[in-house]
Amino acid sequence: MRDPLFRMALLLGLLSAVGPFAIDMYLPALPQVASDLHTSEAGAALTLTSYFIVFGIAQMIYGPMSDAVGRKRPLVIGVAIFLVATVAASLAPTIGWLIAARAVQGLGAATLMAVPRAVIRDMATGPAAAKMMAAIMIVISVSPMLAPLTGSAVMAWGGWREIFAVLAAAALLSLALILFVLPETLPAERRRPVRLAAMAAGARRLLTDRRFLGLTMIGGFGMASFFVFLASASFVYTRQYGLSPTGFSLAFAVNAVGFFSASQFAGRLAERFGMERVISLAITGFAGLALVLSLVVLAGFDGLPVVIAGLFLANACLGLVMPTAMVMSLDPHPDIAGLASSLGGTIQMLTGGLMIAVTGPFLNNTAATMVPAIALCAALAWGAAAASLPRLRILA
Repeated sequence: MRDPLFRMALLLGLLSAVGPFAIDMYLPALPQVASDLHTSEAGAALTLTSYFIVFGIAQMIYGPMSDAVGRKRPLVIGVAIFLVATVAASLAPTIGWLIAARAVQGLGAATLMAVPRAVIRDMATGPAAAKMMAAIMIVISVSPMLAPLTGSAVMAWGGWREIFAVLAAAALLSLALILFVLPETLPAERRRPVRLAAMAAGARRLLTDRRFLGLTMIGGFGMASFFVFLASASFVYTRQYGLSPTGFSLAFAVNAVGFFSASQFAGRLAERFGMERVISLAITGFAGLALVLSLVVLAGFDGLPVVIAGLFLANACLGLVMPTAMVMSLDPHPDIAGLASSLGGTIQMLTGGLMIAVTGPFLNNTAATMVPAIALCAALAWGAAAASLPRLRILA
């Protein structure tokens, strides 16, 4: 705990976890939301989709803003927006109101995705940055383990509205940490005023960088696999397998354990073997395991232990992929780290939302459709790696 980089990573992890908590804590409540607000399962799922889409696009606001005014001010603005939207969500009388409130939540929470990655780039590069990113993953990965259980516990004495009250308290704590604990990591002399021409030039530079795009899409399709799981798992686990909200939360948490455990080795493995070798092997493992699980499930071996075990192993590989891809995409662009972080995050979130839209019509609340959809995302992530990483192109 004496390592200042590690302490900073834990602080950033606590802040970054608020956005995922707003997703994962809410998952056990989706069936209740559909019932209380007299809507369909698809209508309830739109409360996730609206959050994801705005969350992705809004990162393009906070990244350049943080390059211009420093890292703290965009964090304060975003978390304040998130707090107001969370209160509005708790009062939602209709599904339309809730969808809109969730969209504004995403607008606020986007700052907690774009800015912390730029803070890391301010403080470290290479394997040291990968270690910081992995430390952040410690906290973020706890979210899928604790958030659904917390949501189930809240529902035991209240309901889905009380879940938003807990999220509002988390937002207040985040504001306090930003204002009184988080240091400013971008000094005035390194700030870049927001100029549309400069942003366009920076975006053009990034979008024509084959390696940046490839690494971003690796993360995007990897994230999409998790989004597909988020959109369907509560219905698959509760309806096909008959789990209670608490049982679903425990089953859901197993995926996080695999991701979290593996992510902690990302920095050390990168130091020993190189980041490109680590990501090449990990993305191959992720795609291979997802494909094998898909074939097993389609062959009729779709018991709950098989699905949980297969997703655990696949997500362990993904735990090595995500922090490494994030660091590798930002390392060559220190002068526009905020823009690179926000553009990459936007592309990844929109990719995730697009994959939900593409696979949604084929999902029927069974593992036989959920798992192949995840495998499709994994295969696309491997394809992005094969197109952009020389080591993987040789293997391919």
